[in-house]
Amino acid sequence: MSDEIDIPARLRALRKTWGLTQRDLARRTGLSHTTIAKIERHEISPTIASLQKIASSFRISVTALIDGNVDESERIFFKSEDLTVVALGKHTIRQIGRNLSRRALQMMEDTYAPGADTGDSMLSHAGEEAGFVIRGRLEVTVGDQVAVLGPGEAYFFESRVPHRFRNTGNEVCVVVAAATPPTL
Repeated sequence: MSDEIDIPARLRALRKTWGLTQRDLARRTGLSHTTIAKIERHEISPTIASLQKIASSFRISVTALIDGNVDESERIFFKSEDLTVVALGKHTIRQIGRNLSRRALQMMEDTYAPGADTGDSMLSHAGEEAGFVIRGRLEVTVGDQVAVLGPGEAYFFESRVPHRFRNTGNEVCVVVAAATPPTL
């Protein structure tokens, strides 16, 4: 069973636990009130950048925001149905494990529908990222460098350099990627 996470419900519950209004959360994150409201109403999917801002405002990891505090640090093997699926609009992430707070590495399969991207804002955080394009084409921007990668091509960079990913093609793009430390 693939368990897709209900991010809006988790966000709403966490916000209410903290006693915050949507406007309070908007001020804390720098996101607009409209964005917070639309995420909670399932009208838009949050970008990775917005998830990072929201999680940071609660002083938790994106994983804790998305999936609670399940400790899988001792688990070794995962069946396909055990993978965590995070749907971010046209961008879907299948991640090995749930809460990776005790892990140094995050492994995932990123699937980008045509036109999908990681958001308008460039991402930047501690660590490194690497990935292999399995299918389709992916535009990768790291700092002022831009490349469109196809099957068999790869990227590897320091994550503190502002970056973003975008499927500019007409077919689905699939990437097997790793990040250290985990960012979701």
